[in-house]
Amino acid sequence: MKLFDTHTHLNADQFVDEVPELIQAAAAQDVHYMAVVGFDEVTIERTLELSENYQNIISVVGCHPTEAGNYTKDFEKRLENWLELPKVKMLGEIGLDYYWDTAPKDVQAEVFRRQIAIAKEHQLPITIHNRDATADVYRILKQEGVPAAGGIMHSFGGTSEEAKQFLDLGMHISFSGVLTFKKSEAVRAAAAIVPKEFLLIETDAPYLAPVPKRGKRNEPAYVRYVAEVLAEVRNVSLEDIAALTTKNACDLFRWQPGV
Repeated sequence: MKLFDTHTHLNADQFVDEVPELIQAAAAQDVHYMAVVGFDEVTIERTLELSENYQNIISVVGCHPTEAGNYTKDFEKRLENWLELPKVKMLGEIGLDYYWDTAPKDVQAEVFRRQIAIAKEHQLPITIHNRDATADVYRILKQEGVPAAGGIMHSFGGTSEEAKQFLDLGMHISFSGVLTFKKSEAVRAAAAIVPKEFLLIETDAPYLAPVPKRGKRNEPAYVRYVAEVLAEVRNVSLEDIAALTTKNACDLFRWQPGV
């Protein structure tokens, strides 16, 4: 059995000097593949180094909405160069964040739209950050159009109806530790109705640690807990969820791991 953590920040400050141990701990829990997401220049450089040094890590790069105020022509030029690297398989995480509100909404929207266009030019999928901005995220995705290569609603925390809206646009739905939280009945209901070919799992480590690790620092190994709850919700085996979500991830990233 092999699990794929499709969204992790193994490049975060919290993990400095622990990467080999974290990868080993993940493998012990059957988590063999990871997409490490860089969202500003520092974390992007780190994810590129990780995917170069580890066969079963791929990179996702982009400008996070909380960083939208720092998006410049120079950054965009560098982004386009990064997207040409062989182990960069997705643009992200991009979207809108109305919780932290570190950049004006119109600036976030402009940077979001621009990066969707760049993903299309590079024939890459996108991964979406949505915090307290579901209606506007949906509106922009519908107006701009999801890239033909597809995309992910990362760490989905919405309802079944919201999941259906994004599925209708052609997006995959990825579930994180939020799925395991006691008060996440609506998210589990959504997980039950997502067509199997659009289903993914992730940690968003070091954030959103799942039950029974909630409140602690999250890490890639803990995606197994997400997979276990997803298996329960869909009334299938853990092995079935592992095989399904790993295949879906490899197909979306257009990447075949070496082992």
